[in-house]
Amino acid sequence: MSFTIYARMKKLGKQKKADIVPVPFVLEKKPECVRDLLDGLVRLGVRDYNARKDAGQILPYLTKEEILDQASAGKVSFHVHQGEDAQEEQAVENAIQCFEDGIYRVFADEEELTELTQGIPWKDGEEPIFTFIRLAMLAGCYW
Repeated sequence: MSFTIYARMKKLGKQKKADIVPVPFVLEKKPECVRDLLDGLVRLGVRDYNARKDAGQILPYLTKEEILDQASAGKVSFHVHQGEDAQEEQAVENAIQCFEDGIYRVFADEEELTELTQGIPWKDGEEPIFTFIRLAMLAGCYW
């Protein structure tokens, strides 16, 4: 059974709050704690990355808006990836280590989630929107 969550990704100083739109992510199961949330999102990201890399699609074009958005972040690219597949286990370990080292922070609505074993604050009929804020620009994380 799959479970959909909504998350926003932010880099400090580069985006306005109004520009950060929640994105749906379909996980294999409902996460019960922060570790489950990170594990599910990273595994999904690795699978998506490997699928895009292997698709061999023709270079996409960039719209004017995409060019301006990427330019404000300091790099304009087509996001073409080559080489070996990313490894799920290694990526999960990296994401967990980055969380423990304070490279990024995780929020459920306005509540910061600070421990890997901390439960997700699910509310009846209302699911939190997760926000991930990358604090270090060279974190090695793909969001």
